[in-house]
Amino acid sequence: MVKEKCQSDYSNVSVQELRKEIKMDIKIREWKIEDKSELAGNLNNMNILNNLRDGLPYPYTEADAEEFIRAMLSADKDNTFAFAITLDDKVIGSIGVFRQENIHYRTAEMGYYIGEKYWGNGYMTEAVKMACYYVFENTDIIRIYAEPFAYNTASCRVLEKAGFVCEGILKSNAYKNGNIVDMKMYAIVKQ
Repeated sequence: MVKEKCQSDYSNVSVQELRKEIKMDIKIREWKIEDKSELAGNLNNMNILNNLRDGLPYPYTEADAEEFIRAMLSADKDNTFAFAITLDDKVIGSIGVFRQENIHYRTAEMGYYIGEKYWGNGYMTEAVKMACYYVFENTDIIRIYAEPFAYNTASCRVLEKAGFVCEGILKSNAYKNGNIVDMKMYAIVKQ
């Protein structure tokens, strides 16, 4: 049995480095109710849902999408930073950064997905960089972390290319699709 380990070394990243590295014509922006069709079209896909936490309905309808968008638009703007990921103003995914509580209030968790037909183009990496840049520049948050399933090597690679560092393996940390699975802890710290 091969023991899984983190591949990246620990290092901080400056906000200026994040800004310099954003290269593609991907944008993140606030959600609009009109985005519900594109959101539902991208998220109504088991290949995506299999890599996200449970709780999202399948099939994922426009009504589900509208409910999500309304929730994000009405969320506390100091704690929830939720964005549509766009390419030529077409919604291709979603990314959110969520402030934690109590002694962790200067830490935030990131979650994201991108439509399957957009996989493999570097779009998600760019969106992660943009979201980190936005949060680090506009809030007092100093650490953003993400916990992808260890089997989701594409998501792990997105985080690594965006400057996140693997801090460890969370052994038997989740129950997904009838299996006990490991997760990885990735983080990026503002310099």
